[in-house]
Amino acid sequence: MTTAKPLRVGMVGYAFMGAAHSHAWRTAPRFFNLPLQPQLTAVAGRNSDSVRAAADKLGWESVETDWRRLIERDDIDLIDICTPGNTHAEIAMAALEAGKHVLCEKPLANSVEEAEQMTLAAETAMKNGIFSMCGFSYRRTPALALAKRFVDQGRLGEIRHVRAQYLQDWLSDANAPMTWRLDKSKSGSGSLGDIGAHSIDAAQWVIGQNITGVSAMLETFVRERPLAGDLVGLGGHGDLSKDAPRGTVTVDDAAIFSARFEDTTFDGGASAGAIGVFEATRYALGRKNAMRLEVNGTKGSLAFDFEDMNVLSFYDAAEEPDAGFRRIFVTEPGHPYVGNWWPTGHGLGYEHGFTHQVVDLVTAIGEGRQPKPSFADALQVQRVLAAVESSAANASQWQKV
Repeated sequence: MTTAKPLRVGMVGYAFMGAAHSHAWRTAPRFFNLPLQPQLTAVAGRNSDSVRAAADKLGWESVETDWRRLIERDDIDLIDICTPGNTHAEIAMAALEAGKHVLCEKPLANSVEEAEQMTLAAETAMKNGIFSMCGFSYRRTPALALAKRFVDQGRLGEIRHVRAQYLQDWLSDANAPMTWRLDKSKSGSGSLGDIGAHSIDAAQWVIGQNITGVSAMLETFVRERPLAGDLVGLGGHGDLSKDAPRGTVTVDDAAIFSARFEDTTFDGGASAGAIGVFEATRYALGRKNAMRLEVNGTKGSLAFDFEDMNVLSFYDAAEEPDAGFRRIFVTEPGHPYVGNWWPTGHGLGYEHGFTHQVVDLVTAIGEGRQPKPSFADALQVQRVLAAVESSAANASQWQKV
């Protein structure tokens, strides 16, 4: 029996991300010693029957059909936002004003202006001990966290190149049905913000440099999709009957951009920032969730692919100049997060990133410090997204962030 003070959570949304977050809130205190004890107090959704079924399935104690009521409740300490991007700003700012901590899914908002307002609200709330965090969960993958450790230790030397890809194929069927992810008014952007935002955050976080400028292309391959059909996972099978209505896709299907990172200091002197190339698409047949990052420095290189998520490839030019990359199986107790899980060699999965996210968030709140990534960190990603869209709309002209 824990004696830790409860942290009573209210979650808005209960679909894909809601299920992942629910699992994390349930699991984190069972494997990690936390300063606060998470309680799944209430979940909110618009459809009464659906939200009650979700609460029963995911382990929530009660339900609300209006997120405003969730924020008004005295028995809620933290609001977890798992809804489409067009709702993030209103919910987050209302929660912060009401004195609730906030965890908000990425990307932070649908525009830089909204993200700036949310960041200002977060900074104001922090002065009163109310904290907020954006959910870039890939930071909590042990192999990527180990990659950052290597960079911070100077084992790669001066960073020169970054290559980041996020490749999926769930939209490659031209007749998959319309979803909110294909509606710019709800999602803000397509592959760029949905998955490309993860690559941007991971790259900036791992090397410790922000992107300062981009040259970009965006493409929408399929411009109309069936409005009805059977959803399977994120995609599915559209209604192809003769009179079935179709909707207009208003987001990008693929994004490609080159980037320059900010100048930095290395070995006591000024150094030019790294250069990078980024790609995000949901049309890469055969790639299911290939979130990849490669970093090349003056002393070594590292490479990561989420489809082999328990492995970090690392090259040390001094130790093994002729050997090439070696594979590090990131399951040792000394590796980030891993010591709280299974014996050596027993790998982790997608859901563990969300559990680690809860661990880091709850630990920071319990210690009275700002969790990472902050809304300000997420605002930087939002500015990169906006710069990519601006460059793509202007014949790939260089766009400062």
